[in-house]
Amino acid sequence: MPKLKTHSGTKKRLRLTKTGKVVRGNAGKNHLLQKKSAARKRRLNVSSNVTGKAVKNIKRKLGK
Repeated sequence: MPKLKTHSGTKKRLRLTKTGKVVRGNAGKNHLLQKKSAARKRRLNVSSNVTGKAVKNIKRKLGK
């Protein structure tokens, strides 16, 4: 089997922690920010973990 290439879109959006968890940023921080409250924008700054079955597919796309 040849090596699989890393999926570049996944590489830009997600990262792996040292313990193997997948971390993602939150959507909704690019435009139309005037109408969103400051608290909401601060909440969106915090990264969150990916859970469930998606983790396996993401790790495969990242080549891990």
